[in-house]
Amino acid sequence: MSPNVALPPPWALDALRSTQVGRLATRRGSGGATEAGADVVDLVPFVFAWLAGPGAFGRLVSAVDHKPKTSQRLQRFANIANNPNVTVLLDHYETDWTQLWWIRIRGVASELFGPIEQAEALDALAEKYDQYFERRPHGAVLSIDITEVRSWRA
Repeated sequence: MSPNVALPPPWALDALRSTQVGRLATRRGSGGATEAGADVVDLVPFVFAWLAGPGAFGRLVSAVDHKPKTSQRLQRFANIANNPNVTVLLDHYETDWTQLWWIRIRGVASELFGPIEQAEALDALAEKYDQYFERRPHGAVLSIDITEVRSWRA
């Protein structure tokens, strides 16, 4: 870990573990200025679980589940194959502004193919979400190695 990188405060780690949904931003194309659509950012809500390690910040995992979709091969996987750098936003809003907070996570995403890594991710998701405990996801598994965490709260 770089000496300029501080671990998130305890409240942010608690929120990272307990928040039910985040927003995942991926970039289409390779990021080259001449490529059509290279500047398009896709933003989608997603469910995830946080796992400690590797690295100081750990990683987020997610999986394609059984909810109805146009395709089981989601655009986010094509996007990360071309550009694995992603951003995740977690936030909380209330009319009582003293309760506001947000956490911005940057990381490097990849699809997990190894059965041990997939099982670890699916176990973490099943522990966090009752729906996944009752019916485990059967699609592709995503891992985001967290490289930066920024946070704010009122």
